[in-house]
Amino acid sequence: MFDGARPQPPAGPLAAEAAWKPTLRRAGVLLVLGLAWEGYGRWIDNDLVFPTLSATLAAFWRLTISGELPARALASLEVLALGYGAGLALATLLVLLAVASRFGSELLATLTAMFNPLPAIALLPLALLWFGLGTPSLVFVITHSVLWAVALNAHAGVQAIPPTLRRVGENLGLRGWRLTLRILLPAALPAVIAGLKIGWAFAWRTLIAAELVFGTTSRSGGLGWFIFERRNNLQIDEVFAGLLAVIAIGLVVEGVVFRTIEARTIRRWGLQR
Repeated sequence: MFDGARPQPPAGPLAAEAAWKPTLRRAGVLLVLGLAWEGYGRWIDNDLVFPTLSATLAAFWRLTISGELPARALASLEVLALGYGAGLALATLLVLLAVASRFGSELLATLTAMFNPLPAIALLPLALLWFGLGTPSLVFVITHSVLWAVALNAHAGVQAIPPTLRRVGENLGLRGWRLTLRILLPAALPAVIAGLKIGWAFAWRTLIAAELVFGTTSRSGGLGWFIFERRNNLQIDEVFAGLLAVIAIGLVVEGVVFRTIEARTIRRWGLQR
């Protein structure tokens, strides 16, 4: 159904202009925020409280050239990938069980109601007790933060599929995995991607918060531990550089990775404007 006639995007200069307008608006917002940051920092005139944007960018560039900031960011992203992947795998199993049986649906609803409101960082003391000081504890809390948001959104997307859409696929001769891949999965994809985006945001902020406590190993770790170290040394411009790196990675993942996935799937199929 979704491989047939699809609404085509407008061609020509108007299409290019429409594609650039959101980017220009976001750039304008960032410019205004940057000017406000610089102005407030100069007005405060105290680098130990609130460094200017120019001082932060200088520290960011210095740390990037030295290789320290990219290394810390890579360490965080490696741990994030482990926790995010584990959360997605468990969410997939729960959603498949929920789709296959009423018991699975009730199980997912009950577990989600119990654990989704529980902040992942609140489990950090237990994670330290069970897994010790290191990466497994971080992976545990990240998995918790990802699992419930992804499973809840994916299951809601499957439940929202109109019965008539299933019947259309069956009338076209689609059964089993062909019906799932050609009809059900594309129909549920907007909710699935929304869950992935929410899960990513939860995982990223949980990781940074957990690293602020203990990093991944003693005296080392990712961006959260980098921020903690620099705060202890009163290198506030480098603290803000670390925060800027956290924000920049979030913007790239949200604005490039997920937008590319959406453009090539749900927007291309006409499921979202």
